[in-house]
Amino acid sequence: MVSDLAALVRERQPCVVLTGAGISTESGIPDFRSPSGIWAEYDPMEYGTIAAFRRDPVKVWEFYALRFQMLSTAEPNAGHLALADLEHRGLVEAVVTQNVDGLHQRAGSRRVVEVHGNLREARCAGCGTLGPIEEMAAVLRAGALPRCGRCGGLRRPNVVLFEELLPASAYEQAEAACRECGVLLVVGSSLEVHPVAGLPVLAVERGARLIIVNREETACDALADLVLRGEAGTVLPEIVRAAEGAAALPAG
Repeated sequence: MVSDLAALVRERQPCVVLTGAGISTESGIPDFRSPSGIWAEYDPMEYGTIAAFRRDPVKVWEFYALRFQMLSTAEPNAGHLALADLEHRGLVEAVVTQNVDGLHQRAGSRRVVEVHGNLREARCAGCGTLGPIEEMAAVLRAGALPRCGRCGGLRRPNVVLFEELLPASAYEQAEAACRECGVLLVVGSSLEVHPVAGLPVLAVERGARLIIVNREETACDALADLVLRGEAGTVLPEIVRAAEGAAALPAG
């Protein structure tokens, strides 16, 4: 099965990768919707919506400060490193990710489209000015709310909260990549969150092959040419090894 996957990636270029929380759980970052996920402990309506932020920004900031602290100690795993390796070999065109942890970039991936924002930055809710989230965490520890030095507006984590639209530019890039790809490789996403869950459908409608690597069933398994059950950190390095083996074969 992995050899079939590697063959599709080589032969049906360009290959675009769509990743979800499942690729980062192997780095010690909890997902959201599993029984042991973040929302099992924290009510998303209390901590993860724009209405919650407007109602009690201190509470929401404290939650995201804890998440930032956890992400800052996490390291890219073998799955992240394998995708970066495949990109460097010219076999992956782009990574579209639902994750906000920045681990793809730290692993060495260069073209990463973050459709749910990121937790490296804070954004002014008024003028949109961005700043490092570490600075906001220091302000919180001092007992104040982070405010914009430009307009005085309240700063917020630069992530997409419930009830918000995705960043238009990022989602347009993701759509364009999926519309033009020959293979869409989905890794670690249950494909339950829209509009990102519609990207595999778009890719298939445009003639792409769909490959899914996930521990559990996804909403798009029936559309896929290949479905591999397993950990990203196990399956993706096998694709790299298969690619190395193919490159070592004599031409003709």
